Amino acid sequence: MTVGTTPTRRGRRVLALTATVVLGVGATAALTGQDNDPQPPPAAVASVAPLPDRPALLPPPSSDAPTPTGAGLQAVVDVALADPAIAGRLAVSVVDALTGEPVYERGATTPLIPASTAKIPTAIAALTALDPGAGLTTQVVTGARPGDVVLVGGGDPTLAGPEVAQGYPEPARLTELATGVRTAVGPTAVTRVVVDDSLFTGERLGPGWRPGYVSGGAVAPVGALMVDGGRVRPDRVARHADPALAAGEALAALLQPGAPVAVERGTAAPGAVVLASVTSPPVPQLVEGMLARSDNDLAEALARHVALAQGRPASFEGAASAVQEVLAPALADVGVAPDAVALVDGSGLSRSNRLQPAALTRLLAAAGTDDRFAPLLTGLPVAGFDGTLERRYRTGGGVPAAGVVRAKTGTLDGVSALAGLVLTADGRLLAFDLTADGVPTGATRGAEAALDRLAAALAACGCP
Repeated sequence: MTVGTTPTRRGRRVLALTATVVLGVGATAALTGQDNDPQPPPAAVASVAPLPDRPALLPPPSSDAPTPTGAGLQAVVDVALADPAIAGRLAVSVVDALTGEPVYERGATTPLIPASTAKIPTAIAALTALDPGAGLTTQVVTGARPGDVVLVGGGDPTLAGPEVAQGYPEPARLTELATGVRTAVGPTAVTRVVVDDSLFTGERLGPGWRPGYVSGGAVAPVGALMVDGGRVRPDRVARHADPALAAGEALAALLQPGAPVAVERGTAAPGAVVLASVTSPPVPQLVEGMLARSDNDLAEALARHVALAQGRPASFEGAASAVQEVLAPALADVGVAPDAVALVDGSGLSRSNRLQPAALTRLLAAAGTDDRFAPLLTGLPVAGFDGTLERRYRTGGGVPAAGVVRAKTGTLDGVSALAGLVLTADGRLLAFDLTADGVPTGATRGAEAALDRLAAALAACGCP
Protein backbone atom coordinates (compact mmCIF):
# COMPACT_ATOMS: atom_id res chain seq x y z
CA MET A 1 0.00 0.00 0.00
CA THR A 2 1.60 3.28 -1.02
CA VAL A 3 -0.25 5.28 1.59
CA GLY A 4 2.89 5.12 3.72
CA THR A 5 4.97 1.96 3.72
CA THR A 6 4.20 -1.00 1.47
CA PRO A 7 3.34 -4.11 3.52
CA THR A 8 4.05 -7.68 2.70
CA ARG A 9 1.06 -9.97 2.43
CA ARG A 10 2.09 -12.12 5.41
CA GLY A 11 3.26 -11.33 8.91
CA ARG A 12 2.11 -7.72 8.69
CA ARG A 13 2.47 -5.46 11.67
CA VAL A 14 -0.89 -4.13 12.81
CA LEU A 15 -0.89 -0.85 14.70
CA ALA A 16 -2.13 -1.05 18.24
CA LEU A 17 -5.82 -1.46 18.38
CA THR A 18 -4.38 -2.28 21.79
CA ALA A 19 -2.70 0.34 23.95
CA THR A 20 -4.19 3.06 21.78
CA VAL A 21 -7.73 1.85 22.50
CA VAL A 22 -8.43 3.60 25.78
CA LEU A 23 -12.00 3.22 26.95
CA GLY A 24 -13.98 5.02 29.59
CA VAL A 25 -15.37 8.43 30.45
CA GLY A 26 -14.55 11.60 28.57
CA ALA A 27 -12.65 10.14 25.62
CA THR A 28 -14.73 11.87 22.97
CA ALA A 29 -17.88 13.94 22.86
CA ALA A 30 -20.70 11.76 21.60
CA LEU A 31 -23.54 12.29 19.21
CA THR A 32 -26.68 10.26 19.21
CA GLY A 33 -29.29 9.37 16.64
CA GLN A 34 -28.74 8.53 13.03
CA ASP A 35 -25.37 9.33 11.52
CA ASN A 36 -26.42 11.71 8.81
CA ASP A 37 -29.73 12.81 10.29
CA PRO A 38 -30.07 15.92 12.50
CA GLN A 39 -28.17 15.33 15.73
CA PRO A 40 -27.60 17.36 18.88
CA PRO A 41 -24.23 19.12 19.04
CA PRO A 42 -21.68 17.76 21.54
CA ALA A 43 -22.59 20.33 24.22
CA ALA A 44 -26.18 19.06 24.33
CA VAL A 45 -25.43 15.39 24.94
CA ALA A 46 -25.70 13.95 28.42
CA SER A 47 -22.90 11.73 29.71
CA VAL A 48 -23.44 7.99 29.65
CA ALA A 49 -21.60 5.87 32.19
CA PRO A 50 -19.30 3.23 30.72
CA LEU A 51 -20.32 -0.38 30.90
CA PRO A 52 -19.04 -2.14 34.01
CA ASP A 53 -16.53 -4.96 34.03
CA ARG A 54 -14.94 -4.12 30.68
CA PRO A 55 -11.15 -4.01 30.30
CA ALA A 56 -9.59 -0.57 29.94
CA LEU A 57 -7.48 -1.83 27.02
CA LEU A 58 -7.98 -4.45 24.37
CA PRO A 59 -5.47 -7.29 24.45
CA PRO A 60 -2.97 -7.25 21.58
CA PRO A 61 -3.89 -9.13 18.40
CA SER A 62 -2.03 -12.39 17.99
CA SER A 63 -0.40 -13.54 14.78
CA ASP A 64 -0.75 -17.10 16.06
CA ALA A 65 -4.48 -16.86 16.68
CA PRO A 66 -6.65 -18.98 14.38
CA THR A 67 -8.43 -17.21 11.56
CA PRO A 68 -12.17 -17.82 11.16
CA THR A 69 -13.10 -19.77 8.07
CA GLY A 70 -15.49 -18.69 5.37
CA ALA A 71 -17.76 -21.60 6.17
CA GLY A 72 -17.75 -20.69 9.83
CA LEU A 73 -18.65 -17.09 9.09
CA GLN A 74 -21.37 -18.14 6.65
CA ALA A 75 -23.39 -19.56 9.50
CA VAL A 76 -23.05 -16.29 11.42
CA VAL A 77 -24.10 -14.22 8.41
CA ASP A 78 -27.07 -16.49 7.68
CA VAL A 79 -28.53 -15.61 11.08
CA ALA A 80 -28.23 -11.90 10.28
CA LEU A 81 -29.80 -12.35 6.86
CA ALA A 82 -32.91 -13.76 8.48
CA ASP A 83 -33.58 -10.44 10.22
CA PRO A 84 -36.36 -8.62 8.31
CA ALA A 85 -34.72 -5.23 8.92
CA ILE A 86 -31.76 -6.12 6.69
CA ALA A 87 -33.17 -8.91 4.58
CA GLY A 88 -33.39 -6.63 1.55
CA ARG A 89 -29.68 -6.56 0.76
CA LEU A 90 -26.74 -7.13 3.06
CA ALA A 91 -23.20 -6.88 1.72
CA VAL A 92 -20.45 -8.33 3.90
CA SER A 93 -16.68 -8.09 3.65
CA VAL A 94 -14.43 -9.54 6.35
CA VAL A 95 -10.66 -9.37 5.89
CA ASP A 96 -7.83 -10.64 8.06
CA ALA A 97 -6.09 -7.46 9.23
CA LEU A 98 -2.75 -9.25 9.65
CA THR A 99 -2.55 -10.69 6.16
CA GLY A 100 -4.91 -8.49 4.17
CA GLU A 101 -6.58 -11.62 2.84
CA PRO A 102 -10.38 -11.95 2.60
CA VAL A 103 -12.01 -14.34 5.06
CA TYR A 104 -15.64 -14.04 3.99
CA GLU A 105 -17.37 -11.86 1.41
CA ARG A 106 -20.91 -11.54 0.14
CA GLY A 107 -21.76 -8.86 -2.40
CA ALA A 108 -18.53 -7.15 -1.43
CA THR A 109 -17.71 -5.78 -4.88
CA THR A 110 -21.16 -4.27 -5.41
CA PRO A 111 -21.01 -0.45 -5.43
CA LEU A 112 -23.32 0.66 -2.61
CA ILE A 113 -24.32 3.92 -0.96
CA PRO A 114 -21.88 4.04 1.98
CA ALA A 115 -23.57 6.78 4.04
CA SER A 116 -21.15 8.00 6.68
CA THR A 117 -18.64 5.17 6.31
CA ALA A 118 -17.46 7.35 3.41
CA LYS A 119 -15.63 9.33 6.09
CA ILE A 120 -13.06 6.52 6.30
CA PRO A 121 -11.68 7.15 2.77
CA THR A 122 -11.82 10.88 3.52
CA ALA A 123 -9.76 10.29 6.66
CA ILE A 124 -7.19 8.18 4.82
CA ALA A 125 -6.85 10.82 2.10
CA ALA A 126 -6.43 13.60 4.68
CA LEU A 127 -3.81 11.69 6.65
CA THR A 128 -1.96 10.95 3.41
CA ALA A 129 -2.05 14.34 1.70
CA LEU A 130 -1.95 16.83 4.59
CA ASP A 131 0.91 17.82 6.90
CA PRO A 132 0.29 15.98 10.19
CA GLY A 133 1.78 18.85 12.17
CA ALA A 134 -0.38 21.53 10.57
CA GLY A 135 -3.74 22.89 11.64
CA LEU A 136 -6.29 25.10 9.91
CA THR A 137 -5.63 28.81 10.43
CA THR A 138 -8.14 31.67 10.66
CA GLN A 139 -6.72 35.18 10.28
CA VAL A 140 -7.72 38.79 10.65
CA VAL A 141 -5.84 41.16 8.34
CA THR A 142 -5.90 44.86 7.64
CA GLY A 143 -8.67 46.23 5.45
CA ALA A 144 -8.81 48.85 2.72
CA ARG A 145 -9.29 51.85 5.03
CA PRO A 146 -8.81 52.77 8.67
CA GLY A 147 -11.29 50.97 10.88
CA ASP A 148 -11.61 48.03 8.46
CA VAL A 149 -10.49 44.51 9.31
CA VAL A 150 -10.87 41.39 7.17
CA LEU A 151 -11.74 38.03 8.74
CA VAL A 152 -10.18 35.39 6.49
CA GLY A 153 -11.47 31.84 6.78
CA GLY A 154 -9.00 29.00 6.60
CA GLY A 155 -11.58 26.24 6.40
CA ASP A 156 -11.75 25.43 10.13
CA PRO A 157 -15.32 24.43 11.11
CA THR A 158 -14.16 23.78 14.67
CA LEU A 159 -13.44 27.48 15.35
CA ALA A 160 -15.19 28.04 18.68
CA GLY A 161 -17.28 30.97 19.82
CA PRO A 162 -17.38 32.48 23.32
CA GLU A 163 -19.97 30.03 24.70
CA VAL A 164 -18.02 26.83 24.02
CA ALA A 165 -16.52 25.33 27.17
CA GLN A 166 -12.96 24.11 27.53
CA GLY A 167 -12.38 20.67 26.05
CA TYR A 168 -9.88 18.36 24.44
CA PRO A 169 -8.50 18.93 21.97
CA GLU A 170 -8.75 22.65 22.60
CA PRO A 171 -10.17 24.34 19.48
CA ALA A 172 -9.09 27.65 18.03
CA ARG A 173 -11.16 30.38 19.65
CA LEU A 174 -12.79 33.51 18.29
CA THR A 175 -12.23 35.28 21.62
CA GLU A 176 -8.47 34.78 21.29
CA LEU A 177 -8.61 36.12 17.75
CA ALA A 178 -10.52 39.20 18.91
CA THR A 179 -8.04 39.84 21.72
CA GLY A 180 -5.18 39.74 19.23
CA VAL A 181 -6.95 42.18 16.91
CA ARG A 182 -7.71 44.65 19.72
CA THR A 183 -4.06 44.57 20.74
CA ALA A 184 -2.91 45.11 17.15
CA VAL A 185 -5.23 48.03 16.29
CA GLY A 186 -4.79 49.81 19.62
CA PRO A 187 -7.07 52.84 20.05
CA THR A 188 -8.40 52.65 16.47
CA ALA A 189 -12.08 51.71 16.51
CA VAL A 190 -13.15 48.87 14.23
CA THR A 191 -16.07 50.14 12.15
CA ARG A 192 -16.29 47.42 9.51
CA VAL A 193 -15.61 43.68 9.44
CA VAL A 194 -15.19 42.18 5.97
CA VAL A 195 -15.57 38.41 5.77
CA ASP A 196 -13.47 36.51 3.25
CA ASP A 197 -14.40 32.85 2.79
CA SER A 198 -13.00 32.59 -0.73
CA LEU A 199 -10.66 29.69 0.10
CA PHE A 200 -13.47 27.27 -0.74
CA THR A 201 -15.29 27.57 -4.05
CA GLY A 202 -18.33 26.18 -5.83
CA GLU A 203 -21.70 25.10 -4.52
CA ARG A 204 -22.43 25.20 -0.78
CA LEU A 205 -24.64 22.10 -0.81
CA GLY A 206 -23.38 18.82 -2.15
CA PRO A 207 -24.75 16.89 -5.11
CA GLY A 208 -27.57 14.67 -3.95
CA TRP A 209 -27.98 16.47 -0.63
CA ARG A 210 -31.46 17.04 0.67
CA PRO A 211 -32.36 20.67 1.47
CA GLY A 212 -33.45 19.53 4.91
CA TYR A 213 -29.89 18.61 5.87
CA VAL A 214 -29.12 22.26 6.65
CA SER A 215 -32.48 23.21 8.19
CA GLY A 216 -32.41 20.01 10.24
CA GLY A 217 -28.89 20.66 11.48
CA ALA A 218 -27.02 17.73 9.91
CA VAL A 219 -24.55 20.06 8.19
CA ALA A 220 -23.92 23.76 7.56
CA PRO A 221 -23.63 25.23 4.05
CA VAL A 222 -20.04 24.36 3.18
CA GLY A 223 -17.68 27.30 3.43
CA ALA A 224 -14.21 28.27 4.59
CA LEU A 225 -15.42 30.43 7.48
CA MET A 226 -17.78 29.48 10.30
CA VAL A 227 -17.96 29.53 14.08
CA ASP A 228 -19.31 26.62 16.15
CA GLY A 229 -19.87 24.59 13.00
CA GLY A 230 -22.18 27.28 11.67
CA ARG A 231 -24.69 26.71 14.49
CA VAL A 232 -26.86 29.55 15.70
CA ARG A 233 -25.77 28.49 19.21
CA PRO A 234 -23.21 25.83 20.10
CA ASP A 235 -25.82 23.83 22.03
CA ARG A 236 -28.42 23.91 19.24
CA VAL A 237 -28.68 21.97 15.98
CA ALA A 238 -30.00 24.89 13.89
CA ARG A 239 -27.49 26.32 11.39
CA HIS A 240 -26.98 29.78 9.96
CA ALA A 241 -27.93 30.19 6.31
CA ASP A 242 -24.70 32.19 5.84
CA PRO A 243 -22.12 30.99 8.39
CA ALA A 244 -19.43 33.41 7.16
CA LEU A 245 -21.52 36.53 7.77
CA ALA A 246 -22.56 35.13 11.15
CA ALA A 247 -18.88 34.65 12.02
CA GLY A 248 -18.18 38.25 11.05
CA GLU A 249 -21.03 39.48 13.24
CA ALA A 250 -19.72 37.42 16.16
CA LEU A 251 -16.23 38.93 15.76
CA ALA A 252 -17.67 42.44 15.46
CA ALA A 253 -19.57 41.99 18.73
CA LEU A 254 -16.33 40.99 20.46
CA LEU A 255 -14.31 43.85 18.98
CA GLN A 256 -16.81 46.66 19.59
CA PRO A 257 -19.40 45.54 22.18
CA GLY A 258 -22.58 47.54 21.85
CA ALA A 259 -21.26 49.68 19.00
CA PRO A 260 -22.48 49.53 15.40
CA VAL A 261 -20.06 47.67 13.14
CA ALA A 262 -20.80 46.97 9.49
CA VAL A 263 -20.32 43.36 8.38
CA GLU A 264 -20.12 42.51 4.71
CA ARG A 265 -18.51 40.15 2.25
CA GLY A 266 -15.26 40.85 0.46
CA THR A 267 -11.72 39.58 -0.03
CA ALA A 268 -8.44 40.40 1.63
CA ALA A 269 -6.01 42.46 -0.42
CA PRO A 270 -2.75 40.76 -1.45
CA GLY A 271 -0.07 41.62 1.07
CA ALA A 272 -2.52 42.72 3.78
CA VAL A 273 -0.89 42.78 7.21
CA VAL A 274 -1.91 39.98 9.57
CA LEU A 275 -3.30 41.46 12.78
CA ALA A 276 -4.02 38.16 14.55
CA SER A 277 -4.47 34.47 13.80
CA VAL A 278 -5.57 31.27 15.53
CA THR A 279 -4.99 27.67 14.45
CA SER A 280 -7.03 24.51 14.98
CA PRO A 281 -5.67 21.30 16.48
CA PRO A 282 -3.45 19.43 14.02
CA VAL A 283 -4.86 17.29 11.23
CA PRO A 284 -4.60 13.92 13.08
CA GLN A 285 -6.78 15.23 15.92
CA LEU A 286 -9.25 16.70 13.45
CA VAL A 287 -9.49 13.30 11.76
CA GLU A 288 -10.14 11.61 15.09
CA GLY A 289 -12.92 14.08 15.88
CA MET A 290 -14.46 13.73 12.43
CA LEU A 291 -14.72 9.95 12.79
CA ALA A 292 -15.74 9.80 16.44
CA ARG A 293 -18.54 12.37 16.12
CA SER A 294 -19.34 11.66 12.47
CA ASP A 295 -18.78 15.39 11.92
CA ASN A 296 -20.09 16.24 8.46
CA ASP A 297 -18.74 19.81 8.48
CA LEU A 298 -15.26 18.63 9.37
CA ALA A 299 -15.36 15.90 6.74
CA GLU A 300 -16.20 18.38 4.00
CA ALA A 301 -13.49 20.78 5.18
CA LEU A 302 -10.81 18.09 5.27
CA ALA A 303 -11.77 16.88 1.78
CA ARG A 304 -11.36 20.42 0.45
CA HIS A 305 -7.96 20.75 2.08
CA VAL A 306 -6.98 17.54 0.31
CA ALA A 307 -8.06 19.24 -2.93
CA LEU A 308 -5.90 22.27 -2.17
CA ALA A 309 -2.93 20.02 -1.34
CA GLN A 310 -3.38 18.31 -4.71
CA GLY A 311 -3.59 21.62 -6.57
CA ARG A 312 -7.30 21.32 -7.30
CA PRO A 313 -10.17 23.74 -6.63
CA ALA A 314 -11.57 23.50 -3.10
CA SER A 315 -15.04 22.57 -4.39
CA PHE A 316 -17.12 19.41 -4.23
CA GLU A 317 -15.81 18.38 -7.65
CA GLY A 318 -12.21 19.24 -6.81
CA ALA A 319 -12.34 17.46 -3.47
CA ALA A 320 -13.89 14.31 -4.97
CA SER A 321 -11.24 14.17 -7.68
CA ALA A 322 -8.43 14.82 -5.22
CA VAL A 323 -9.56 12.15 -2.74
CA GLN A 324 -9.80 9.60 -5.53
CA GLU A 325 -6.37 10.63 -6.82
CA VAL A 326 -4.77 10.24 -3.39
CA LEU A 327 -6.42 6.87 -2.77
CA ALA A 328 -5.70 5.38 -6.21
CA PRO A 329 -2.17 4.08 -5.42
CA ALA A 330 -3.36 2.60 -2.13
CA LEU A 331 -6.27 0.84 -3.82
CA ALA A 332 -4.01 -0.49 -6.56
CA ASP A 333 -1.61 -1.78 -3.93
CA VAL A 334 -4.34 -3.97 -2.42
CA GLY A 335 -5.68 -5.09 -5.79
CA VAL A 336 -8.75 -2.86 -5.97
CA ALA A 337 -9.77 -0.70 -8.94
CA PRO A 338 -9.73 3.10 -8.41
CA ASP A 339 -13.46 3.41 -9.11
CA ALA A 340 -14.25 1.10 -6.18
CA VAL A 341 -14.29 4.32 -4.15
CA ALA A 342 -16.43 6.83 -6.08
CA LEU A 343 -17.42 9.69 -3.78
CA VAL A 344 -18.97 13.04 -4.64
CA ASP A 345 -18.63 14.50 -1.13
CA GLY A 346 -16.42 13.99 1.90
CA SER A 347 -19.11 13.29 4.49
CA GLY A 348 -21.25 10.57 2.94
CA LEU A 349 -24.41 12.68 2.93
CA SER A 350 -24.94 12.26 -0.80
CA ARG A 351 -26.92 9.36 -2.17
CA SER A 352 -24.75 9.62 -5.29
CA ASN A 353 -21.74 8.20 -3.44
CA ARG A 354 -20.72 4.64 -4.25
CA LEU A 355 -18.29 2.44 -2.36
CA GLN A 356 -17.46 -1.25 -2.59
CA PRO A 357 -17.29 -2.88 0.86
CA ALA A 358 -14.30 -4.94 -0.29
CA ALA A 359 -12.37 -1.73 -0.99
CA LEU A 360 -13.10 -0.33 2.46
CA THR A 361 -12.00 -3.44 4.37
CA ARG A 362 -8.77 -3.64 2.43
CA LEU A 363 -8.04 0.01 3.10
CA LEU A 364 -8.76 -0.52 6.81
CA ALA A 365 -6.52 -3.58 6.98
CA ALA A 366 -3.67 -1.88 5.11
CA ALA A 367 -3.96 1.29 7.22
CA GLY A 368 -2.89 -0.79 10.22
CA THR A 369 0.64 -1.05 8.83
CA ASP A 370 1.54 2.64 8.88
CA ASP A 371 1.95 4.88 11.92
CA ARG A 372 0.43 7.81 10.06
CA PHE A 373 -2.94 6.09 10.16
CA ALA A 374 -3.08 5.59 13.92
CA PRO A 375 -5.60 8.49 14.13
CA LEU A 376 -7.90 6.53 11.83
CA LEU A 377 -7.87 3.57 14.21
CA THR A 378 -8.13 5.62 17.41
CA GLY A 379 -10.83 7.84 15.89
CA LEU A 380 -13.19 4.95 15.21
CA PRO A 381 -15.91 4.91 17.89
CA VAL A 382 -15.66 2.18 20.53
CA ALA A 383 -18.79 0.02 20.80
CA GLY A 384 -20.81 0.95 23.86
CA PHE A 385 -18.40 3.60 25.04
CA ASP A 386 -17.95 6.67 22.86
CA GLY A 387 -18.71 8.55 19.67
CA THR A 388 -21.64 7.44 17.55
CA LEU A 389 -21.52 3.97 19.18
CA GLU A 390 -21.77 5.24 22.75
CA ARG A 391 -25.45 4.33 23.12
CA ARG A 392 -25.32 1.17 21.05
CA TYR A 393 -24.10 -2.25 22.24
CA ARG A 394 -25.73 -1.64 25.64
CA THR A 395 -28.68 -4.00 25.41
CA GLY A 396 -29.58 -7.22 23.62
CA GLY A 397 -27.32 -9.23 21.39
CA GLY A 398 -24.74 -6.48 20.87
CA VAL A 399 -23.58 -6.28 24.50
CA PRO A 400 -20.82 -8.93 24.17
CA ALA A 401 -19.02 -6.72 21.64
CA ALA A 402 -18.97 -3.60 23.84
CA GLY A 403 -15.39 -2.40 24.02
CA VAL A 404 -14.25 -4.95 21.43
CA VAL A 405 -15.55 -3.41 18.20
CA ARG A 406 -14.19 -0.14 16.81
CA ALA A 407 -16.33 0.98 13.89
CA LYS A 408 -17.69 3.85 11.84
CA THR A 409 -21.45 3.98 11.53
CA GLY A 410 -23.38 5.03 8.46
CA THR A 411 -27.07 5.85 8.16
CA LEU A 412 -29.24 7.30 5.43
CA ASP A 413 -32.83 6.49 4.49
CA GLY A 414 -32.74 2.86 3.37
CA VAL A 415 -29.06 2.39 4.23
CA SER A 416 -27.43 1.20 7.43
CA ALA A 417 -23.72 0.45 7.55
CA LEU A 418 -21.00 -0.44 10.02
CA ALA A 419 -17.31 -0.71 9.13
CA GLY A 420 -14.23 -1.06 11.26
CA LEU A 421 -12.12 -3.53 13.22
CA VAL A 422 -12.95 -6.32 15.64
CA LEU A 423 -10.80 -8.63 17.75
CA THR A 424 -12.21 -12.16 17.79
CA ALA A 425 -12.48 -14.29 20.90
CA ASP A 426 -9.43 -16.20 19.65
CA GLY A 427 -7.41 -12.98 19.34
CA ARG A 428 -7.52 -12.51 15.56
CA LEU A 429 -7.96 -8.96 14.29
CA LEU A 430 -10.48 -8.57 11.46
CA ALA A 431 -11.45 -5.61 9.28
CA PHE A 432 -15.11 -5.67 8.34
CA ASP A 433 -17.77 -3.79 6.40
CA LEU A 434 -21.45 -4.59 6.87
CA THR A 435 -23.72 -2.54 4.59
CA ALA A 436 -27.47 -3.08 4.39
CA ASP A 437 -28.94 -1.36 1.34
CA GLY A 438 -32.71 -1.38 0.96
CA VAL A 439 -33.61 -1.14 4.64
CA PRO A 440 -37.41 -0.82 4.90
CA THR A 441 -38.90 2.51 5.91
CA GLY A 442 -39.06 2.75 9.67
CA ALA A 443 -36.64 -0.14 10.18
CA THR A 444 -33.45 1.87 10.71
CA ARG A 445 -33.16 1.10 14.41
CA GLY A 446 -33.86 -2.55 13.73
CA ALA A 447 -31.16 -2.61 11.05
CA GLU A 448 -28.64 -1.02 13.43
CA ALA A 449 -29.45 -3.63 16.07
CA ALA A 450 -29.07 -6.43 13.52
CA LEU A 451 -25.66 -5.12 12.40
CA ASP A 452 -24.59 -4.78 16.03
CA ARG A 453 -25.54 -8.40 16.67
CA LEU A 454 -23.57 -9.48 13.61
CA ALA A 455 -20.51 -7.52 14.76
CA ALA A 456 -20.90 -9.08 18.20
CA ALA A 457 -21.01 -12.51 16.57
CA LEU A 458 -17.74 -11.71 14.78
CA ALA A 459 -16.21 -10.72 18.11
CA ALA A 460 -17.34 -13.98 19.72
CA CYS A 461 -16.27 -16.00 16.74
CA GLY A 462 -13.93 -18.92 16.61
CA CYS A 463 -15.91 -19.92 13.52
CA PRO A 464 -13.72 -22.80 12.37
